[in-house]
Amino acid sequence: MAERPEDLNLPNAVITRIIKEALPDGVNVSKEARRAISQAASVFVLYATSCANNFAMKAKRKTLNAGDVLAAMEEMEFERFLEPLREALEVYKKGQKGKKEVSEQKRKDKEKKNDAEHDKSREEEEEERMDEEPEGDNEAEEEEVDN
Repeated sequence: MAERPEDLNLPNAVITRIIKEALPDGVNVSKEARRAISQAASVFVLYATSCANNFAMKAKRKTLNAGDVLAAMEEMEFERFLEPLREALEVYKKGQKGKKEVSEQKRKDKEKKNDAEHDKSREEEEEERMDEEPEGDNEAEEEEVDN
């Protein structure tokens, strides 16, 4: 847990970016207003987390999941945010699935490359052995001829 109350605040850069994206161009926000919004956002996040944690605890889990957060939003009477949250969660899951597929493909490609390199080095070693073996065979044939 946080050691100081300030540690629970969201980063100022994030808050400033969110505020700028939410307001039309040309609207200025005072430093005091940004601080108030930051504190309100932090309180909201802590409250939502606490409510979601209650749902996880009722289910005898220690890990919060998206369902817990959605249930918490409903309990907090923020039903109008449920659908946008579900949509954002779906977009996130699709993005993660895409990343996972790309990562899996890269892993497979790397394995194929390593296998190909391994096969190539085996072939080279085999060729080297083949080049060395005829010399040994010739000596054995010469010995037989001498006898």
